[in-house]
Amino acid sequence: MANRTVKDAHSIKGTNPQYLIEKITRTRIYECRYWKEECFALTAELLVDKAMGLKYIGGVYGGNIKPAPFLCLLLKMLQIQPEKDIIVEFIRNEDFKYVRALGSLYMRLTGTSIDCYKYLEPLYLDYRKLKRQKNDGSFELLHMDEFIDELIREERDIYKAASSEKRKINRELDRPARSPSPTRGRRSPSPHHSDRDKDRDRGREDDRHKDRHRHRDHGGRPDKKMSKDEQEIQEANELRAKLGMAPLRP
Repeated sequence: MANRTVKDAHSIKGTNPQYLIEKITRTRIYECRYWKEECFALTAELLVDKAMGLKYIGGVYGGNIKPAPFLCLLLKMLQIQPEKDIIVEFIRNEDFKYVRALGSLYMRLTGTSIDCYKYLEPLYLDYRKLKRQKNDGSFELLHMDEFIDELIREERDIYKAASSEKRKINRELDRPARSPSPTRGRRSPSPHHSDRDKDRDRGREDDRHKDRHRHRDHGGRPDKKMSKDEQEIQEANELRAKLGMAPLRP
């Protein structure tokens, strides 16, 4: 019962939303300790608190395929299928970067091409660092814009856990031909690049690298006049207020 999709969930791509995760990976998630202890009877409201506690992104790791908490919460979201407004708030959240990353991956798996273009492409301007767990269990650093670029460009999910069906974000007819974009002209719309396109892409990567350094040089860090605990509570309450939830107690 605990592993079944909610009754009123809408099918995604004509199938059960949980089937977007490969069967062997789902089985490992159902058997892991984090799923049994932290994800049992989790609702959309409680999932927000769990997402704010994430410390890194990751899929599966180790020889016996252990799932990371990030992937467990993704499967739980597919199981309970939160409202689209909640996912949009996840993506627009600027205080908790792993909440944004989780919402972006969920939107990439379940959203239409127009949704991915509308909500994910503006995140190319987010240069914050993320910690990602690799398949061997070690960690690496990447930036949010690189993470978003992988989500949009890769035919298969970066953790090799999602269905291999190709998402035609940049080629589907329902994408607007002329739409305002903060990153317009910064990436090629075609997955098949000529040599000239590859050179242009490398130039754009260099531009994003310079933008990251410029962003760090100009600051962008929150004012730390209050204590760390007070600041975390304030940020959490701001997110909960956007979702219509009661604030946390100090």
